[in-house]
Amino acid sequence: MGYVCGTRDAELARKIRAGQDPIDAFFMGPQLHMLEGSVKVTPVKIEMDIAAGTFQGEFIWNNSWEAQAHVDEFGPQHDPVCWMLLGYASGYTSAFMERFVLFKEVECSACGTDHCRVIGKPLEEWPDGAEYAAYYEADAIVSRLQELTTQVDVLRSSLEEPRQIENMIGNSPAFLRAYQLVNKAAETNVTVLLTGETGVGKERFARALHQTSNRASGPFIAVNCAALPHDLIESELFGAEKGAFTGAHTTRIGKFERAEGGTLFLDEIGELPLVAQSKILRVLQEGEIERLGDDQTRKVNVRIVTATNVNLQTAVKDGKFRADLYYRLNIYPIEIPPLRERIPDIPLMVEAMIKKFSTLHNKRIAGITDKALQALKQYAWPGNVRELENLIERGIILTPQGDWIELEQFSLCLDGSTRSGESDIGLTDSGALEENRPPEQARLCDAFLATGLSINEAETMLLNEAVERSAGNLAGAARLLGLTRPQLTYRLKRDQNAGSERES
Repeated sequence: MGYVCGTRDAELARKIRAGQDPIDAFFMGPQLHMLEGSVKVTPVKIEMDIAAGTFQGEFIWNNSWEAQAHVDEFGPQHDPVCWMLLGYASGYTSAFMERFVLFKEVECSACGTDHCRVIGKPLEEWPDGAEYAAYYEADAIVSRLQELTTQVDVLRSSLEEPRQIENMIGNSPAFLRAYQLVNKAAETNVTVLLTGETGVGKERFARALHQTSNRASGPFIAVNCAALPHDLIESELFGAEKGAFTGAHTTRIGKFERAEGGTLFLDEIGELPLVAQSKILRVLQEGEIERLGDDQTRKVNVRIVTATNVNLQTAVKDGKFRADLYYRLNIYPIEIPPLRERIPDIPLMVEAMIKKFSTLHNKRIAGITDKALQALKQYAWPGNVRELENLIERGIILTPQGDWIELEQFSLCLDGSTRSGESDIGLTDSGALEENRPPEQARLCDAFLATGLSINEAETMLLNEAVERSAGNLAGAARLLGLTRPQLTYRLKRDQNAGSERES
């Protein structure tokens, strides 16, 4: 802001004092600075030659309003703070000299000195000049403010009350059905079994269940059962006394005790060995545990939420999962829908992910193009939400600062699989991007064009055929055509009126 003001004043000085001695004309800037009440300027040294492009200047600043305002608001400082005044001096001198002249503040009254002292010389004569040049780019201030605003919004949302649902985004019917079941379960202490494909966000639903329950003030402990070595599972879950096994040099508290008063989330429960399954069954039935190497039972007050992406019924038949534990866990199952069944949620999720990863990678992204978003909505998403997150993060890393995420940033990751019946985005033989159509769509268009019918004639034919197939039931005909009954009635009346006009 100071740089822009200085540049404008230099233009004024060059017009008003054209033909005067360059140094006399130059001092109009410091005089304007004093008249505006910004600072009292006293020259110490000034050497300038506009034709040769040389400039060396040193000035004393007294009564800097910026330093005083900063001290009043924040107290004494360790670093110079007269940023706008420096911007003005740099902008004024650069415009006057017709080359970039950078001023630095080497002494500042905000740091305890009696006055401020500034030195100015061409940018390239400062060893670290390139670092400072970025602050004077035309859009540097606006861009940085936009970045900071986005970061503040994301951080503020993460610091809101702890009962806010974490990372739960969606309005699709499939999402709302699962979310309503979570809300119902949160009102009770029932054991919940979350099922669904890999990457659908089962842990997020488990956290949402915890945060909306009366255990929200307690801990949420997540355990990936598939990642635990089989010989350490029992000590990890139930704890171990000192000397219980080789290497147990101290008493260890298990996950169940750590989750006291809260929620224990056991992910990939189907990967637990049968011995550990029997002990978990005891916890569910009796509410008590035994540490390894100890004969004392301990009561635990823990809500258990489990998750799996395998069919536990099949695992029971194969002898890999205890039937009694399965029936104990299957009291309240919730199936988390895959992303391909939540297509309407993709724009909302993409928007949230862009904000999150833009802050993480310190990037300012304008958004995502319509074509790229359309490709995301048509993709089959075998990796579900986790795959979408990875794709958006990659797109943000590849997108230039302030630009839009383009389809080209996704084309190598989208393997060409699309949802049934949808068009997809592919590559031509020459490598160009194009939108492909299903073969049946092309055949239907060829058949229609071969009839020679107009659009209006084809619509009338479809309306009459739907009514005939529904035996005159307009509601049934509307359902066949994907219309509401009022829409169908309107179109029928419109065609009848058009036919009467043609006859007359």
